[in-house]
Amino acid sequence: MHMDFLLNVFRENKTKDAVIWKDRIYSYEWLLERIYYWQTFVQRSNIQTGTVIILEADFSPNSISLFLALVEKECIIVPMTKSVEVQKPEFVRIAQGEYSFCIDDNDDVNVTKLPYSANHKLYRRLTELNHPGLVLFSSGSTGKSKAAVHDLIAILEKFKKPRYCFRAISFLLYDHIGGINTMLYILSNAGCLVTVHERSPDSVLGLIDKYRIELLPTSPTFINLVLLSKAYKRYKLDSLNTITYGTEPMLEATLRRFHRLFPKIKLQQTYGLSEVGILRSKSKGSDSLWVKIGGEGFETRIVDGILQIKAKSTMLGYLNAPNPFTVDGWMNTGDLVEINGDYIKILGRKSEIINVGGEKVYPSQVENVIQELENVKEITVYGEKNFITGEIVCAKVSLTNDENPKKFVLRLKKHCRGRLQNHQVPVKVEIMDKKQHSNRFKKIRYSEHGS
Repeated sequence: MHMDFLLNVFRENKTKDAVIWKDRIYSYEWLLERIYYWQTFVQRSNIQTGTVIILEADFSPNSISLFLALVEKECIIVPMTKSVEVQKPEFVRIAQGEYSFCIDDNDDVNVTKLPYSANHKLYRRLTELNHPGLVLFSSGSTGKSKAAVHDLIAILEKFKKPRYCFRAISFLLYDHIGGINTMLYILSNAGCLVTVHERSPDSVLGLIDKYRIELLPTSPTFINLVLLSKAYKRYKLDSLNTITYGTEPMLEATLRRFHRLFPKIKLQQTYGLSEVGILRSKSKGSDSLWVKIGGEGFETRIVDGILQIKAKSTMLGYLNAPNPFTVDGWMNTGDLVEINGDYIKILGRKSEIINVGGEKVYPSQVENVIQELENVKEITVYGEKNFITGEIVCAKVSLTNDENPKKFVLRLKKHCRGRLQNHQVPVKVEIMDKKQHSNRFKKIRYSEHGS
């Protein structure tokens, strides 16, 4: 049915490695048999088409095979990971979860019937079509988490065309559009998905070395942590030919430093949203932030400097928020961009722009300059209300090593004055001990008022 193209790939590559989990190798033949096992289990459990399944897991043999079995059963899948543990009760309620399949660290599955009855109009639409669904919650880094409902048939469509076969790390999370995209891309091209249990530089680079990984999909924050940890000195990375990065703007200082260290590794910027999926992309170069995005099934346009996207894989809508699309079906991303021919450069969210006396300041521009300094681990720039100028530029900085705070702030401001205009120089600098990124390895953004 819906997954015939995928199951055919599995049948044609039975002896190949499909998944590596905790140093155990699972073949495509094993994956096929396990999908059939879960299909039988779901049937015997009297779980109907259109049932909303909360799938609590990280990437594992059972989470992958169960996901695919639920697609074939035309269920509505709501993946959740430990990164949303605190919000889980709220998310389950919003999603109207009817069953929970919880997969633990040993890959054992616990099934629970939940008290909710799914009756949202978007769910009814999927059931009428006899299509499987996918619900993804946004990270909520800039506000309340929104639950995007997708028709999985539209998402699967882009994986029907054969592309390159890779051995890849499952770095992006199971409940993230990038994680789902990685899983479906690798499996649809008979590649091998190597799962990771601790997303630290040493753990990830150790797997790259051990299993001769070719592709690492990750985030700018993680690339920065790799550079700071110097874990790259402890492992062989000669098999790695491509790193894709997305989820947030990349700092040019970080990109260029990594490219200088590893000129043979292709660095490719990606772009995607929970609401529309992952677009195909092509970076101008491994050390460039200019990128072409679009590809089959996607259209892009720039309106008032903001990127808008129309896609075949666009979500049906939110469970808990108004429809964000324009009358003619375009998604306003909120991302400000520069244009250079066919290429764009993403400057950041419009909501994050700092207005200092009528002058616009983009946080990423200031962060890029501060990141050039020695001893800077992480940096987040944001705006805070000010009676005279409207807003002032503020910075939260985490240091790699201890340093006299007053001397560091003086050093930072002197460096910024030499590289930035006066209104861009941070007025308020706070040195932090705690990390400035979420469990999704995405920078934690503060509102334009510093909350």
